[in-house]
Formats: sequence, C-alpha cells, structure tokens
Amino acid sequence: MTPEQIAATSKPLVLVLGDAYSRCPVTLRRARLLGISGWAFYVTGRAGALGDVRAETVAAVLGFLAPDAVADGWDGAARTVRPSEVAAATLAECCRWGTQHLDGLPRIDRLVGLLERAVHAADASGMPLFAAGRAMPVPNRNAGARAAVALRLLREYFTGAHLLAVRASGMTPLEAVLAGPEGEAGAMACGWPPPYPPVGPLVRRRLWAEAVTHRLAAPAFAALGPVDGAELVELLVAARAHLGPAARSQPAA
Repeated sequence: MTPEQIAATSKPLVLVLGDAYSRCPVTLRRARLLGISGWAFYVTGRAGALGDVRAETVAAVLGFLAPDAVADGWDGAARTVRPSEVAAATLAECCRWGTQHLDGLPRIDRLVGLLERAVHAADASGMPLFAAGRAMPVPNRNAGARAAVALRLLREYFTGAHLLAVRASGMTPLEAVLAGPEGEAGAMACGWPPPYPPVGPLVRRRLWAEAVTHRLAAPAFAALGPVDGAELVELLVAARAHLGPAARSQPAA
C-alpha cells in the first residue's frame, strides 16, 4: 500500500475510533461533574489545549462546527472552568475509555506501536489542534489508554488535513459538510441552521478535497512503510469489530 492508500483506508476507521470515547455515558458524566453541558465539554475538550483564546479563534480552528454553536459551548464552559482543565479532563476520559475498551484487544501492543509511530511522524504544520493535543502529556500509560489517545490525535490530524483541503478546493466548511455522506443532517449536528445551499455542484469539489486530504495526511503513514501500514489498517478493522456498537459511524467535525 502507498502512504496515500493507507491514509485513505484508515481514515474512516480512525474518525470513528478516535471519537468513540466522547459518546460514552461515563465521559458525559464528567461534563456534569464540571458543571457544564455535554456540548461545552465536547467543544472545549477538543480546543482547550489552545488555552484562553476567544471563541472566534476556536471556531476558525475547529472549522466544520458552526461559529455560533462553538461560541455557545466555549463561552458556556469558560464561565465555569478554565479551558485547559476541560482539555485535561477530556484526555483523562479518553484514557479511561481506552483502558476499559481497548486494553483487552488482541495485539494491542502492536496497534499502539504503529499508531504512535504515525502520530510522531505526522507534520503538524497548519494543524493547531493536533499539535496542541500531541504536546499534552498522557496521564495513563497502559496500552489501551495510549491507543485511545493516539486514535484521538490521528482523528484531529485527519480533520485538520481535511479542513485545509476543503478551503483549498474553494468550498466553505458548511458546503463540505453538506456534500458529505450525512448531508443536511450532518450540518444540523454541527450546529449549522438552515436554509442550506444546493449540494449538487459541490460533489466534485468534495471528491477533490478528499483526495487532497489523503495526500496531506500521507507523510504520517509513509513512516510505517507498506507492510506495517497494511498491518495498521488490519488492526484498525479488528478494533472496530471488537467495539461493535460502541464505534458506530458519525460525521467528521
């Protein structure tokens, strides 16, 4: 497999596996303990590593979430708790989820090794969420926790690459979401209110942006080589099958 093929094949698996922890009821309970909403916990958990920045900056970095929805979550959390604390709590929940759900996965040590090699080799240029997340120390060093954190980081890596590709294609983030598999339902989930522009003319640009996303993400997987890259895909498929309903599909944002 070429690096671009590895990126293209692993991306849908990473997008689902890297966000599965956030839908866990125990993770959502952490939001209540902090005194904030689940949405505020999600937004600030992803962007809190950037520090005390303005909501407009967070919306620009997250890209695919509507700015007003981002502001609701970010400002709502900031009235109660510092962004860095939410980021740390989110990382701890990711580790907790990984320990619970991934520790018993067959060949977990090998999966961790491959994931962490890709994370280490990834070029963070133009991907501030990935860079900020990668700089955070991992509080739990068992295999399941490390796998969950690496999957979460690669998810931000793919999402950041896709945002760059979408803007290069001439589309807005909203247009990219509408042209994706979830369509208007995905736009609503990302906080964009209707009415929506027609998507017909956008499909070709979306396909171009997908190809560019894979090209931008490829250097991380070039470090693995074709054999180890193919093994990573195999292990990701096995991990998703192992998790079952806990790793259901969802739009990338």
